[in-house]
Amino acid sequence: MWALVDCDNFFCSCERVFRPDLEGKPLVVLSNNDGCVVARSKEAKKIGVRMGIPYYQMLEQFPNSGITAFSSNYKLYADMSSRVMAAIREDVPVLHQYSIDEAFLDLSGMDRFDLKIWGEKLAAKVKKWTGIPITIGIAHTKTLAKMAARFGKNYPAYNKCCFIATDDQREKALKLFPTENVWGIGRRIARKLEFYGVTTAYEFTCKSRSWIKSKFHVPGERIWLELRGNDVIPVDEMDGKKKQTIVTSRSFPGMITEAPQLEAHVANYAARCALKLRKQGSVCAMVTLFLQSNFFREDLTQYSNSASFVFTTPTNTTTEIVRAALCILSKIFKPGIHYKRAGVMVADISSARAIQPDLFEYNHELSKKYRTISEAIDEINRRLGVDTVVLASQQYADKDKATGKSVKFSHAIKLALLSPDYSTSFEAFKIAP
Repeated sequence: MWALVDCDNFFCSCERVFRPDLEGKPLVVLSNNDGCVVARSKEAKKIGVRMGIPYYQMLEQFPNSGITAFSSNYKLYADMSSRVMAAIREDVPVLHQYSIDEAFLDLSGMDRFDLKIWGEKLAAKVKKWTGIPITIGIAHTKTLAKMAARFGKNYPAYNKCCFIATDDQREKALKLFPTENVWGIGRRIARKLEFYGVTTAYEFTCKSRSWIKSKFHVPGERIWLELRGNDVIPVDEMDGKKKQTIVTSRSFPGMITEAPQLEAHVANYAARCALKLRKQGSVCAMVTLFLQSNFFREDLTQYSNSASFVFTTPTNTTTEIVRAALCILSKIFKPGIHYKRAGVMVADISSARAIQPDLFEYNHELSKKYRTISEAIDEINRRLGVDTVVLASQQYADKDKATGKSVKFSHAIKLALLSPDYSTSFEAFKIAP
């Protein structure tokens, strides 16, 4: 038996924990640089705010709706997520965190419990301990548990926990569930299924196994088996498989024309890719950089380009990956262009435990030095906060007009509506004299 725990409107709920005055009011969270809506409260959804709508358009379309907007505060969300998962772990044998706001629970050995009541109590406990509302779906397979959680969200009568226990309940749920909402199907495959007259999960399961496999191959067959009550999705797919490519990309708050400022952004993107590699215990053999101008400004010269750098020996050190990205930048940077976006991708990823050094060019002592530096930076930043220590190339010397001081890269992202880090910093609770 499996349970799927899903935090309700997680980003918005995190903001409301410390702003109870916003309960019941429309609220949205914006993407990096306050660009577009990436999370909405149910009140915002009710008045018609679309996911992905640009912030300025939302202000124009809903001028007097009382919507409160926040910049993305990932430090707050990550900390609240860890608190939710810690509360849940006390009540279950095994927890597999699937994303920042979702987790699968292995309920093996819990047959003595009334799982419906147990789920309701767990949801109440998490809400009391953390302030975050959650919904729990329980079923014999992971796909059905995801479906049950969706029913639990949509129908308050389930009291935050929907349990699909019998074949009759499973069949009833399948008949009410659109194919595009099934975990693993999505809109593109749903349109293809609609062409064949399949619009509900039940109609999908009524097709033969051979037909499903011929049209949708092994992934489709696996979904078909899960919906019919056969637990076939491997556990390792829920524990965060190591990524085969890692990308850090972002639009700039304004447009950039100067090389030094662009270098700082590229260096930071590369540094973040390196950090992600180390976190998953991997190394990369290739770094790719891409640049783009502002395609919406037809009055300006347009330009986009990309290039790659291949390491003779795979690495995950910040120094080497940043150096490679800046080397690429020096080759594809074009003066006079108003750049709006850049991104760094690391690929050809393998395990850090199985590095095959180049026979002729590998410098063991230098490589060891770079690894030591990266590990030291990670530890300092973990203890004292993100970007406490960075490479010199990750900063640029622009001056703040008000203070005249140099501006760190971490301040360069537009976060005009950022909430305080309530759960990780005492500074958030300082009272002005």
